[in-house]
Amino acid sequence: MYTLRADSIELTFDGRKILQDVHLSCKQGEVIGLLGRNGCGKSSLLKIIFGTLNAAHRYVGIDDKFIHKGYHNNRIAYLPQHNYLPTNIRIDKLARLLVDPLSWDDFAGLPIYQRYFNKTAGQVSGGELRQLETMMIIHSRADFILLDEPFTHISPIQADEFKPVIRACAKRKGIIVTDHQYYNILEVSDKVILLKDGCTKHITNNEELITYGYISGI
Repeated sequence: MYTLRADSIELTFDGRKILQDVHLSCKQGEVIGLLGRNGCGKSSLLKIIFGTLNAAHRYVGIDDKFIHKGYHNNRIAYLPQHNYLPTNIRIDKLARLLVDPLSWDDFAGLPIYQRYFNKTAGQVSGGELRQLETMMIIHSRADFILLDEPFTHISPIQADEFKPVIRACAKRKGIIVTDHQYYNILEVSDKVILLKDGCTKHITNNEELITYGYISGI
């Protein structure tokens, strides 16, 4: 099993330190939940790990081997906040480009794929498209998956449909997931990290989220 580690990450924007004391690790077989208020740097941290955002200082490694760009060689896959699928290509064609052939049967059996495989992304509604994009990333070839707000813009029923899929895929992948809907993150994660004042706080008890002022109650 591989371990992804991010450490010594420092990001400054317009003279303000966004990230300054960040360290986290994620093993294949576990889901790490990343929480934090708007603007705290959660998306920036995921992009730094993925390799599409430069930082003043960064260490990202897999099994202590430094990697310059996480997306090289399909080591890390990233679900951005915005839709990423081209709107004029059929879902089945896009899926065959993104989904790991070894995971194809599991992916193709999903109800969301069965409903829309012969449609284009432009013909799928927002919440269902988000669900499809998330499922494609989760079933990709990557060893580690970064999910940026997968529960946003989908219904509670849709969220409940793919929480078990996240857990199932985490048996062979490492997953880092962030979302404003913290209750979904708490439900699906093995460990929780709070990003506060540019620093990572490793949460050992959900009551600490109240202590740090992230939520008022659970």
